[in-house]
Amino acid sequence: MTTIVIVRKAGQIAIAGDSQSTFGDTRLSAGDDCHWDKIFAAQGGFFAISGSAAHDLVLKSLLAKSRKLDFSSRPAIFESFRKLHPKLKDQFFLKPDVDEDDPYESSQMTVLVANPHGIFAVFSMREVYEYQRFWAIGSGADFAIGAMSAVYDNPQLDAEAIARIGVTAGCEFDINSSLPMSCHVLHGV
Repeated sequence: MTTIVIVRKAGQIAIAGDSQSTFGDTRLSAGDDCHWDKIFAAQGGFFAISGSAAHDLVLKSLLAKSRKLDFSSRPAIFESFRKLHPKLKDQFFLKPDVDEDDPYESSQMTVLVANPHGIFAVFSMREVYEYQRFWAIGSGADFAIGAMSAVYDNPQLDAEAIARIGVTAGCEFDINSSLPMSCHVLHGV
């Protein structure tokens, strides 16, 4: 569980996330986790994942090995994740079944993508959304979205400040999210 946010405002894109990992009733805080930053750079942008902790190393490995992926638009991101799905199953042994009524196999993860082309989310069945202002994923997402909505139009706040407010709200109210946070910013986008 987690709180990860993405914000676009006035030529700036920010992606921020909390630092807690949760395994059932046990939590691993940043003080004990050598690799607590949930955001990583790849393919000319930043990625963050909500779902199983195993997805972190899997997606990092896939993105490092895959050179012919395009994350420049909603359709391009869809095609890239469509290409990655068979590799998730064949090379990393992903179990794609969730519910027999699901229309497609699941990739079992939700991913936020921040790059010079925009802010995007990819959901478990490879649904891709592009956002104008902000979004959040993880167990603290509702708190983060509410907080960011309340402050987004404040002219004194840039994308980074709004992202930090979102993660802080998620950590304040979601038991599966905690500080410190990491935040990465792209300027001039």
